[in-house]
Amino acid sequence: MRPLLEVIALGPGDVPGAVHGGADRLEVVADMDSDGLTPSLETVRDLKRACDLPLRVMLRANDGFSTSGSELARLRIAAHQLANAGADGFVLGFLGLNAEIDVEATLALADELDGRPWTFHRAIDHCLDLDEAWEVVPGLPGLDAVLTAGSARGVGSGLDELCTRATGSHRAASVIMAGGGLEPDHVPWLARAGVRQFHVGSRVRPGGSWKAYVDAALVRSWRILVDDAVAAAL
Repeated sequence: MRPLLEVIALGPGDVPGAVHGGADRLEVVADMDSDGLTPSLETVRDLKRACDLPLRVMLRANDGFSTSGSELARLRIAAHQLANAGADGFVLGFLGLNAEIDVEATLALADELDGRPWTFHRAIDHCLDLDEAWEVVPGLPGLDAVLTAGSARGVGSGLDELCTRATGSHRAASVIMAGGGLEPDHVPWLARAGVRQFHVGSRVRPGGSWKAYVDAALVRSWRILVDDAVAAAL
């Protein structure tokens, strides 16, 4: 099985570049000024019509990582609506008041996904106790990926943490999806540590601008890099 390359998509204009560049999956979000919030139903429908790539859709209603009862209720409704619109999976996760994994809130939303796979997003990088978080998150039902930079500051600061975590635990390595400031020179190190999932956003857009569409040549360069790095690590 080849390594997974996930690309952030904001709308159907990102589809040609992602598809022709060789992406495996789209993470669908809105409002990157807030680091990704729940997109509209229309966006998901348009993306579903535009491509056959799996769509993993963000469930996040504010620019933090906590939630409230009323917000969670709205997200549970949104999950059903987005699934009907074409979401193949979801991205979610919550922290509690002490920057620990809010298992109750996370599972309350995950239970609404009708068996669809989901990613725990970079909230994990903001936990005070990463070891405790990694004891909890990989075992959450339905989860098949943890989007993480190893640090709240990005992969540039968290590379050693990611590599250590992956080499020290097969379970962690199997779910780590490296992303959040991922640079090309990080990939060989991560591949050697056992990471097989990679996530890119602004790095596949001309000038790194969220106002630009995903570029096929840039995606292709990451596709080749990831495939070659993982092949060399085997």
